[in-house]
Parts: sequence; C-alpha cells; structure tokens
Amino acid sequence: MKINILLLCIVFFAGCSADYTPKPLAFFKIDLPNKEYQKVDVDCPFVFETPLYSSLEKNQRACFYNLDFPNQNGVLHITYLPLKNDLREHTEFSRKLAYKHNVMADAITEQVYINEEEKVYGVLYNYDGITATAAQFYLTDSVHHFFRGALYFSTEVSDSLLPVNNFLKQDVRHLIETFHWKDN
Repeated sequence: MKINILLLCIVFFAGCSADYTPKPLAFFKIDLPNKEYQKVDVDCPFVFETPLYSSLEKNQRACFYNLDFPNQNGVLHITYLPLKNDLREHTEFSRKLAYKHNVMADAITEQVYINEEEKVYGVLYNYDGITATAAQFYLTDSVHHFFRGALYFSTEVSDSLLPVNNFLKQDVRHLIETFHWKDN
C-alpha cells in the first residue's frame, strides 16, 4: 500500500512541470443576419436601399443622417450638400478626410463608381488594417448634388472585427449601387 501511494506521488509530481502553456484566447462566434434590404426615401433629393437590421436616424442638419447598425456596433455617417459650383472643394475635402487615416492604414484602395443612367459618380475608399474608419465614399451628379458617407465602429478595430467589417462594407457597396437622385 505504501508503494502504491509512493508511486502515485511520484507520478503526480513528475506530471507537473513549469513549462505549462495556456491555451490562446478564442474568438467569439459572430451570427450575422441575412442580407435583406428596404428602400429609403427621405425628404432629401436621393433614394437608396438600407439593410433591414439597420436604422436611419436624422441629425440636426437637413439631410444629415446616421445609418446605425446596433448589433454590429457600427454607424455610417451620411452627409448631403447641394453643390454651388464647388464640386472640386467637396471632392478634395472628402479625399483629405479619407487619407487622414493613411498613418494607421496598411493600405487604402480607391474604387471609382460610374452609373451614367442615374448620373451617379463617386469614389469608395476601402481601408485595410486597423483604422478608425472601415470605408468612406462620396457620390455626386457633378452639377447639383454631393453625398458623402463614412463607416465607423463603436469599438476598437481589430482582427476579430474583420468579419463584421467585411459584412458592413458589403452594405455600403449595396447602398452605392442602389443610390439614385430623385430629380433624374
């Protein structure tokens, strides 16, 4: 009996070592909703589609909105301005705002959008890496209207946020592709 206890103690103490390596933290499972869209027609000169899992909230200024994604901790800030022969100033300001994140971004890609039929022209700025914004864009008809959007998250952007980031970027692209001016 003493030998069994002695063997058990030897095995127990030999099994313990200082080289213990803890398991890495796991990423949580993200349940993303199905992509379903609805047409948004507000008292402004534009129309577009938004996801059903988002809500459009009006800001204090006319035609300034936040497209809130509450379950994804994201918000798309939307700005509309009428043009007064100042297209160059608006596009340059949007470009400067987009490249303000160049310090932290691994890469910024630009995608040009042209929809001749609806007279919608614009640029989508897409960010890779850990930046404050996930995507920014502007749309214009080059004469009367200027529309700008910037997607931000209410949490620190990290690699674990990448699936949500990509998911909402698809919604931004869908908004751009379904966007049109009311006066066309």
